[in-house]
This record gives sequence, C-alpha cells and structure tokens, in this order.
Amino acid sequence: MTAYGTEIGIGILGGGYMGKAHAVAMSSVGAIFDTTLRPRLEMICASSPQSAEWYRKAYGFLRATDSWRTLVTDPKVEAIVIATPQALHREIAEAAFALGKPVLCEKPLGASLADSAAMVAAAEASGVANMVGFNYIRTPASQYARQLLAEGAIGDITWFRGEHTEDFYADPDTPASWRTEGMANGTMGDLAPHMINAALALLGPVASVIGMVETVHSARPGGKVTNDDHAQMMCRFENGVMGQMYFSRVATGRKMGYAYEISGTKGAIRFDQEDQNALWLYSRDGLEATQGFTKILIGPAHPDYLPFCQGPGHGTGYQDQIIIEAKDFLEAIASGEARWPSFRDGHEVNRIVAATLASAEAGRWQDLSDF
Repeated sequence: MTAYGTEIGIGILGGGYMGKAHAVAMSSVGAIFDTTLRPRLEMICASSPQSAEWYRKAYGFLRATDSWRTLVTDPKVEAIVIATPQALHREIAEAAFALGKPVLCEKPLGASLADSAAMVAAAEASGVANMVGFNYIRTPASQYARQLLAEGAIGDITWFRGEHTEDFYADPDTPASWRTEGMANGTMGDLAPHMINAALALLGPVASVIGMVETVHSARPGGKVTNDDHAQMMCRFENGVMGQMYFSRVATGRKMGYAYEISGTKGAIRFDQEDQNALWLYSRDGLEATQGFTKILIGPAHPDYLPFCQGPGHGTGYQDQIIIEAKDFLEAIASGEARWPSFRDGHEVNRIVAATLASAEAGRWQDLSDF
C-alpha cells in the first residue's frame, strides 16, 4: 500500500479548457478528499514553448515543454493526464504504459475504434491504473441515481431515455471551425459519448442499436461542415430494456442538456445537468392523491458531496466533477484497484458510436457483437 501523504508527480498534456480543469483538480484534490497520494504539478505540455510556459505560470507547474515525449519519459512525471486532440491519444498512452505510468485520458478514447482497442490492450498489458474522463456521471446526484437503481428502488427497469443537447451551433451564422471538420469532432464524436457512457453506467451493456445522423447546416461562414449536427438512436440493452437517446449541438435553448429519465415497475428517476444538484424520484407507494415526483436536494448524505460542503442544497459545480475524477484516479493508483470507467469502458462507448454510425449508413439495426 502507498504511504499516506506520498507525493506523485503529475504531467498534463494540453493546457486549454480541459488542461486547466485537470490542473485545478490536481491542485485541490488532496485538501478536499484527504487523498493518500498528494499531486505535485510537475510538468505541462502545450503546442509551443511560449504557450507551455504561459500555462506553467498560470497553473503552477514546476516545468513546461512543447514535446509530449519529453513529458512522458521524464522520471519525475509519475502519472499522465491526456487532454490533447484525439489523434494523439493512442501514441501518448502507449508510450506511457510502456513505462508503467498510469494514464487518465479525456474522452473520447482515441480517434478511431482501432485506436481505442489498441489503447485498451496497452493499458491492460501494463497493469497500471487507467481511466477515461467521463466526468458528468460523477455528480453526486447521478452517483445517487446509480445507487438507487442498484438497490431496486424503482423496481425492474422498463425504459430509458437520455440526451446530451447543447446549442453552441444552433445559429447557422456561427462560423465554421475545427469543430465542424471530421467525424471525431461532430456530435457523435463529441457529445454523444457522455450520454452513452451514462446509459452504460445506469442500465448496463447495449446489445443493438439503430440510428439516424444528420448535418442540419451543411455550410457556415468560412467553410463547409463535414460532420454531424445531431443524431438519434434507439437501443436494446442486454438486460432487455428498451431505450432511446438524442444528441445535438443545435438544440436551441439547451446549454448543458445532459439529461435522462428511467422508468421502473415501482417508480421512476429524472435528472438534468442544468439542475445538477437535484434528482427527481417518483414512487408508486402511498396514496394516489399524494403521488408525484419528489425533488431530492443533493447534500452530505449523497456520494462525494460532504468533502466539498456540509450544507445540503448548497450544491457542487462542474469543476467539482473533475476533482472527484482526480480523486478516483489517485485512489486507483494508490490501491492498485481499477476505478470505473477504465479504458475498456471507454472503448465500449466507442463501439456503440461506431455501431450507430454504421446503422445510420445502412438504415438498419446493428448488433454490438459485430463491432
């Protein structure tokens, strides 16, 4: 077992939006969760020496580099966080695992199904901790939803509906950018993995899918759009439950529409990330006149909430999800026991994305066993 208070050198690849989130999380996770391992921000890597040095000063790293190989091979960097574009995931992860270094990689895992399969093989061959950055399912509310389902609180599950909807491209006059080029940056590559991961966490493996994928605005100021704006799918889970999901970056009015509904024989659950500190629970017990969805305000009685705040209803936020993720990653390293979601779990998400895209092209149901 790792001794309490042991320092661990953290290297983060990518200094932008997610690089900052991970740096902040690693800086604060020890104080919040009193982790056995205490992160030291050892090195950050960015695309140029100038930007790397800027991020180093801004986030508090000891050193900076513009070479991912320099970061990965440095002996003082003992664990890796990959927050780069997907095309670099595989090469970086394989190099880290070859050196026996644990890896936390942002979603989606790699730029292709072949990439994520290779990354799973490298991770499992190394025997070290590996995790994928699906942070939204880590809210205390969604963790509690998983707990309720495991306890059978709403009986046998009969139906699932999930969505990940935003509106950052709802305006057709929004200019083209890197997000409008290549399927890896489209809605199925960018937003869909989060809700697919949630479906797997809440309901379990998917057996088959049928999907439709569409580009709503095929041209934008500055260029053509070569990927999808929104998509929908129906699925059958391995446990027999019927489900449906919708993903969109053109859903006008939706800012963080990561939401799900689950129906069961004894009740139902609803959640919406735009109100992430509440979970809605319906129970068929009691008088019909008093039945209805009950709003549960998340508080210290729910998973991973108390370390942030002692008051119920005060709430946690987006950055707190990344801190919870950092805690799970450090615990996996310290204990040698895997924490969900592993690289294999991330690859399972990619299999469902690939099956949905194939279904949309073929116009028929696809079995996950074929992917």
